Amino acid sequence: MSRLLCCAAMLLALLSTGMAAHAAPTDAPKVPDTLKQRIASCTACHGESGEGADNAFFPRLAGKPQGYLVRQLQDFRNGLRHYAIMEYTVRPLDDDYLREIAGYFAAQDVPYRTHPVPSMTAAQKARGEQLVTQGDKARGVPACTACHGSNLTGVQPDIPGLIGLPYDYLSAQLGSWRTDTRRAAAPDCMATVVSHLSDADISAAAAYLASHPIPDDPRPQAAGSVTMPLRCGSVGS
Repeated sequence: MSRLLCCAAMLLALLSTGMAAHAAPTDAPKVPDTLKQRIASCTACHGESGEGADNAFFPRLAGKPQGYLVRQLQDFRNGLRHYAIMEYTVRPLDDDYLREIAGYFAAQDVPYRTHPVPSMTAAQKARGEQLVTQGDKARGVPACTACHGSNLTGVQPDIPGLIGLPYDYLSAQLGSWRTDTRRAAAPDCMATVVSHLSDADISAAAAYLASHPIPDDPRPQAAGSVTMPLRCGSVGS
């Protein structure tokens, strides 16, 4: 139900400007040309400051690196990521507009929401911790921390943090790379990594990440502070 309400709110936000533009000047007040108004379709689902929703469908945007957020908006616009409302929202927007939207959310600093964490057996927790902090060299899988930072807070300007995201969202996104419904610029390093993971691995890694505490300083690490173990077309291009 919350997802349907969010979709309805987003559609209303998207239609408000168009309805005002087509009405006679005396029929409706002028819609203010402010950033707040222009991102209403974003905040309807992701929260006023991009803090994310209580459910797992609409993730936190606040504090994510601006370059990463721009890239995701471009990927929805260009058909690399698929979610109908997002695709419709960004389809007519140019890169300057996308950078403005991304800059707003990247600058937000608000408390993290808490989400339910699935129970894990000792073996699942150990496997999740191994994948996140050490990787699996035998399978050619680097640690999540090797790219996303030692505290999993992301790296400027292109690599997102993984902390504070719900288990369902994390596992769904990893699954989306496997089913080719989420892609990134070639070479798509995440698609490569996920292709070497089993379903159980994805579940264990997502559960471990979802249970990871928020560090005292949740800001992304500085640019150049990690050496990428794989070539990623969406990083540094």
